[in-house]
Amino acid sequence: MTTILETERLIVRNWQPEDIEPFAAMNADPRVMEFFPATMSRAETETMMAVLNERRKKLGFCFWAVELKESGEFIGFTGLSVPRFETHFTPCVEIGWRLAHALWGHGYATEAAKSTLRYAFETLSLKEIVSFTAVGNLRSRKVMEKIGMQRNPREDFDHPKLPQGHPLQRHVLYRIANQ
Repeated sequence: MTTILETERLIVRNWQPEDIEPFAAMNADPRVMEFFPATMSRAETETMMAVLNERRKKLGFCFWAVELKESGEFIGFTGLSVPRFETHFTPCVEIGWRLAHALWGHGYATEAAKSTLRYAFETLSLKEIVSFTAVGNLRSRKVMEKIGMQRNPREDFDHPKLPQGHPLQRHVLYRIANQ
């Protein structure tokens, strides 16, 4: 296990084979995936984990696994990614997170995201980080605001990977610059 970041309650680390079961269960949960086009199968989760590991090797960052420091329990992911679509704000680096439903409401997403931002700015020396989500995803938007990100409604956009008229197509964009 390679620890990337450590907070008061969390360890952000590289993926391990034993993460696949809880990761697949999380990605199959309709509550967790409410603001994504669909839940994910185990095979899709395995592919995602492999892609994340490849991105880490290529870029030096990815969405990393998050575990509770006290118990070692896998609870989700946080990290950085380069979006693979074109729109008015790409190319860029985004920050993201996803936690198992049972762990919502404890401040873990905010805690993990704050440490990820510090890493992005202090270690990687990135100039700006963005985050985006479907308009209705108020929980993620709240995390974006808690970590200091700002939204300009003129920058909201239709996600190019979703078909015209899809209920999740409209997205909000948040930004934060390295101070």
